[in-house]
Amino acid sequence: MLVDTHCHLHLLEPAPDEVVAEALAEGVGHLVDVGVDLPSSRLAVANAARLPQVSATAGIHPHDADTFDAAALEELCRLLADPRVVGVGETGLDYHYDNSPRDAQRAAFAAHVGLARELDKVLVVHCREAFPDVLAILDGEGAPPQVVFHCFAGDERAAARVVEAGWYVSFAGVVTFRNAPEVRAACAAVPLDQLLLETDSPFLSPHPYRGRPNRPGRVAVTARTVAELHGVPVEQVAEATTASAARAFALSLGGRG
Repeated sequence: MLVDTHCHLHLLEPAPDEVVAEALAEGVGHLVDVGVDLPSSRLAVANAARLPQVSATAGIHPHDADTFDAAALEELCRLLADPRVVGVGETGLDYHYDNSPRDAQRAAFAAHVGLARELDKVLVVHCREAFPDVLAILDGEGAPPQVVFHCFAGDERAAARVVEAGWYVSFAGVVTFRNAPEVRAACAAVPLDQLLLETDSPFLSPHPYRGRPNRPGRVAVTARTVAELHGVPVEQVAEATTASAARAFALSLGGRG
């Protein structure tokens, strides 16, 4: 069984029930539906409440960090109190688009770090062209034990820093791209017990589906590339990454996270 540790069901055209059924048919037994703002976080919680193969996260993406205020924090705390909400985020820093001012991004990220630590839930980190500042905030605020660098886009050296801290490195379809040698090298260097798989669907479809809307079932395609890069059978990748997902997100995988 495989786990898609990062998808956005609210952005997918088929109904969540259909997405889950398709994923199951492709060997993906559990999905983590990731919130990027308050409305999508509410939807993720609702999906997790009625679909036993889905767990949720709640958070505010750095693109919307300028919407993070006391009222948003209060609602996030309420959502995160639900046991079906297994992670805090997607949160972090995005210095590529800078859709929110960087000071607002840093403040919102710091607040999410604190929530994850206090609630003992995994922190789901978005990091784009901001690795030093992400590390500085994690160190300064006191990172929770479980941290996932989602859709890792760094090089082998950055991956080694994440691994050294005891955190998880999650790879999406980018690792299947031949024009992403640094990401592929980073993937090959990350131990399987600290490696996670994701689709970030509907984004970043793996090769040969690149350019088309992604879906959770395609995490199986990424798993095959990871197996090739590590020189191991895909069954070993599935076993190791599913165990890593269970640890990182505290998933029972007996039906419900």
